[in-house]
Amino acid sequence: MAQLLQELIFESAHKMPERQALSYQGVGLNYHALARLVQQAAQAWLTHDLAPGERLAVYLEKCEETVIAMFGAAAAGGVFVPINPVLRPDQVAYIAADCNVRILVTSRERLTQLGEALRRCPDLHTVIVVGAIDGLEPIPGVHLYSWRASMQAAAPRMPHRRIDADMVAILYTSGSTGKPKGVILSHRNLVAGASSVSVYLNNTQDDRILCVLPLSFDYGLSQLTTAFAVGACAVLLNHLLLRDVIDAVDHERITGLAGVPPLWIQLADMRWKHPRRLRYITNSGGVMPQHTITALRRVLPQTDIYLMYGLTEAFRSTYLPPEQMEQRPGSIGKAIPNAEILVLHEDGTPCGPDEPGELVHRGALVAMGYWNDAARTAERFRPLPAQSGVPIPELAVWSGDTVRADDQGYLYFIGRTDDMIKTSGYRVSPAEIEEVVYASGMVIEAAAFGIPHPMLGQAIALVAVVDELDSAELLAVCKRALPAYMVPALLEVRTQPLPRNPNGKIDRRLLAQELGARR
Repeated sequence: MAQLLQELIFESAHKMPERQALSYQGVGLNYHALARLVQQAAQAWLTHDLAPGERLAVYLEKCEETVIAMFGAAAAGGVFVPINPVLRPDQVAYIAADCNVRILVTSRERLTQLGEALRRCPDLHTVIVVGAIDGLEPIPGVHLYSWRASMQAAAPRMPHRRIDADMVAILYTSGSTGKPKGVILSHRNLVAGASSVSVYLNNTQDDRILCVLPLSFDYGLSQLTTAFAVGACAVLLNHLLLRDVIDAVDHERITGLAGVPPLWIQLADMRWKHPRRLRYITNSGGVMPQHTITALRRVLPQTDIYLMYGLTEAFRSTYLPPEQMEQRPGSIGKAIPNAEILVLHEDGTPCGPDEPGELVHRGALVAMGYWNDAARTAERFRPLPAQSGVPIPELAVWSGDTVRADDQGYLYFIGRTDDMIKTSGYRVSPAEIEEVVYASGMVIEAAAFGIPHPMLGQAIALVAVVDELDSAELLAVCKRALPAYMVPALLEVRTQPLPRNPNGKIDRRLLAQELGARR
């Protein structure tokens, strides 16, 4: 039984070497070949002096090299940091500097875009380029190698010994203070998550799982780990059009597909070709509207729909079995296998049936905290009330989300207790957007917040106080500095100070009500 992340691939390679593990742009790679390439990458990273627990970042679209680089880092005894390919150079540099990345794997085109930003990453000593390196500008203090040369030069070395409690990945997600925060995951976290998901989705080696979501997203990474845990095939897709997703489901004989509400809202209105093989679809990252569920049932009558709730700090918390959807509309289900979900008052005492409280997750999937951030870790990862006779308290994740449980234990989402914006499946920090507009020097004060949106879950709104009304220029600043999903969909400029709450803070809720009433 796998205990370390890379063993998911190695064990499947031992049991079923000829079965397809990856498919990318119509080309397949079996488990024997994938395991060999992962081991070769591990030797390459060791040759490039990746020490135990050091970070290797991957800034690529989904491709074979992305998967091989990440699992190779795990096999070497290092830690991989997948960086969302839609992030801008300054955001990439922040992540690389924040977690002291030593090796960066990227493409020639992306490295050219990063340019001067990498000079702000003092711990970076090696960049591996997927593609030719001829003519690339040198980076002071950094060695530049091509992917092919690194793999060919790999020398046999003993991997660093790791155990399942060791960290293996850092996933960055927006934080309430503006800068992204790195969630530290152990081998145990990811292996337990893969096992749990494959159990309730009934995954087998015959499944072909389409990877549409970013691998920097825990929900996206889960498509890989779940597939590898059972010897299934993960099909990598970088789609430009919605039709690309539907075509891939048909051409690649997909049996499992994961998405977020905005994607499902759009796909529900599309004409599907031959979805008979599509055994299940899953939703997380927000609530799927009931009319979307109805539309999906119409176009995918033979497909099971799993509604789920999760958070990066604990990966996945709940799922609603398909057969319960009719009886329990709006429910996010019960705890996934090998996890316990509690609904607690602020003092840690349990809530009664239908009494609102905070969703708290305990068990093997609870992450190791936030990278190099003891204060925010202490806020989110807190001890549960002591068990009788157990002297060491257990840490659990306090989600910040308000839920209620009915008398049968089924959970229902009520709302968030912080200002984070949930849009297109992403959690976006208002402060991260506000920092960009303040840095422009164009605004006196600004407030970003979410307003309800039928497709996105929430749309990002920005209200700014300026001397001169120039919303177009301010929007252009946002587009240059932020990925598309963070760019405000609604921008309003004012000349009067923004409203304050009794504590003297900008009243985002009042602003949201004002803008919502005018839409």
